[in-house]
Amino acid sequence: MVVKQFLKEVEGKMQKTVEVIKREFGEIRSGRANPKLVEGIRVDYYGTPTLLKNIATITVPEARLLVINPWDPNSLKTIEKAILESNLGITPIIDGKILKLVIPALSEERREELIKLTKKIAEEGRISIRTVRREAKEDIRRMEKEKKISEDERYRLEDELQKLTDKYIEEIGRVLEGKEKELREF
Repeated sequence: MVVKQFLKEVEGKMQKTVEVIKREFGEIRSGRANPKLVEGIRVDYYGTPTLLKNIATITVPEARLLVINPWDPNSLKTIEKAILESNLGITPIIDGKILKLVIPALSEERREELIKLTKKIAEEGRISIRTVRREAKEDIRRMEKEKKISEDERYRLEDELQKLTDKYIEEIGRVLEGKEKELREF
């Protein structure tokens, strides 16, 4: 029972690593409009730093257009200011009660920079997965020393741990491949 719980905790940590990578990849501009580009921008909403996604609706009516419709029309200027300060490299256009963001096409040079960045993020994720594995291995050996598990169980656990590690490193590879393909598309 303790062993199953232990493996679930390790797998949970590895899953979180993959989720973080997916979120970071979502924030990388690929020439295609994606709400994740701006969802995490903090807007000074009546003196409180608030996530943009919590004060506005973000839609993608076209492949290269984001439309931000704030629930409070008075916050338009502060949203515009936050986007300009976010280093997104996109100038928002105020159109009545909405903000439009036209996503420009990426230059080949910029695409290559972004691909390098995605590879770096993926490698950091792999390192994080391996760190989780190393820490789990130390815990397994400690459990064996404390006579909580047998030597055979230790070997079985280490084998399961390696399978989990391989599975999540492979998952990171698939996510990276998808993002690279997306960056090369437009």
